[in-house]
Amino acid sequence: MRARIYKSDKRIFECKVDVTGEMIKATAIGNLLKKGETLVVGDWVGIEEIPETGELMITTLEERSSEIFRIIVRESKKKVTAANCDLLIILTSVSKPQYKRGFIDRFLCRASQWDIRPIVVFNKMDEFDESFDICFEEKRLEKLGVKCFEMSALESDYQPKYLKNGFKELTEEIHDKTSIFLGQSGVGKSETINALSDGKFELRTNEVARVGKGSHTTTWSEIIDLDGFCTIDSPGIRSFSLEDLNPEELLSYFPDLEEMAVECKFTNCQHEENSKGCIFWTSYAPDTLEGELVHSRLDSFRRIYEEVSALPFWKKKF
Repeated sequence: MRARIYKSDKRIFECKVDVTGEMIKATAIGNLLKKGETLVVGDWVGIEEIPETGELMITTLEERSSEIFRIIVRESKKKVTAANCDLLIILTSVSKPQYKRGFIDRFLCRASQWDIRPIVVFNKMDEFDESFDICFEEKRLEKLGVKCFEMSALESDYQPKYLKNGFKELTEEIHDKTSIFLGQSGVGKSETINALSDGKFELRTNEVARVGKGSHTTTWSEIIDLDGFCTIDSPGIRSFSLEDLNPEELLSYFPDLEEMAVECKFTNCQHEENSKGCIFWTSYAPDTLEGELVHSRLDSFRRIYEEVSALPFWKKKF
């Protein structure tokens, strides 16, 4: 039978049967694990019953559409935490905590690396201050193919006023999909999921006052089945750190910039203002709207590149 792993505990896997929706427990055959096939939450697997014992055994693993992972440099391998996620939902706030473009680009970088489609949700619109140019941020993200939504998790009847999409469109976007919600502490992640699931989401985090920090009660990865959609809860992917990225590969996680960079005069262009023949400076003046959009992304790339290049990649110990 075909099933999906919802939770794992050592070699015991809680799985949901595709046809019936029944939750069952199964173990994995030794040969499967010996082949290096690591089973994770979100995997689609084949399960057979052992006639002699009646035990349910995972015998096959289907090819994954996406993987959530980090690179373990010292072991030259990647550690996969979850698989087959459809959407990476980047949740941000328009009040407190203050909107930080850099955080959005960090998550977009991961979405590109993991091959998961990202969307951005602007929450706390009931506290919106018009000094924040939300329309510019939407233009910036739409150029990357990222859909934006505005909502207030605390006001169920809130209607979009600045963007094309609101709460109704967001519920349609995530319907029948598996999503992961990421964002700074304090942006209202739990409240948003609760609103989208019509109150079916149980609070799984202990919110604390310091922005950017959080005390989390969950110590395992799991899929939570909610009202018409699923979400992956995984403590291992809540970190904003990108230190496991190879600086030589970073530009590929900014596909919009990578596409333009081929027009630079030199293949080793550093994309600085004084870089000779750099397409970003010769064709996109920062004081124009188009240039501002491009350079906002270039600034993020350069900051992240400086961060991940601070220590030689081979010296990193994570």
